[in-house]
Amino acid sequence: MVLAMRTGNNNLNLHSQCLGFTYIGLMIMVAISGIALAGVGIVWHQDMQREREKELLFIGNAYRQAIGSYYESSPSDTKQYPRKLSDLILDSRFPNIKHHLRKLYSDPVTREGEWGLVLVQDKIVGIYSQSSLKPIKRKEFPSQYGDFSGAKEYSDWKFIYTPGSS
Repeated sequence: MVLAMRTGNNNLNLHSQCLGFTYIGLMIMVAISGIALAGVGIVWHQDMQREREKELLFIGNAYRQAIGSYYESSPSDTKQYPRKLSDLILDSRFPNIKHHLRKLYSDPVTREGEWGLVLVQDKIVGIYSQSSLKPIKRKEFPSQYGDFSGAKEYSDWKFIYTPGSS
């Protein structure tokens, strides 16, 4: 009678069983990492939108003040609003060109140069973003922008100069 001898390494069999647990553990770690990165992405997106809102408020106010400066510094007794936004950069109504705004800013929300214009008799009295996104900021606006609290989209934030306002 011939006895069969065992060949091979018994530890090898045990090692291959452990590899399955390592693979499952690695898959769990990848899933947890994916969930965490998705959460970070949402927070990052909201943070970027808040930054764009701040920039929109700053740029919108700069345009409103520039329109006011253009209107108040009219050379004649008849006050005039600008016909186009580029008039705020180069006001040629004077012998020396006057600058009411340093440059034409693009809309930080839509990331395009096109602004919506509030017109009265074909003259610009204000601007607004053409974005239909819902704003995050809902309250604590400066007094001249009190009506922004009820805005449903950024296009409702209208930066209008009215004579006598600061």
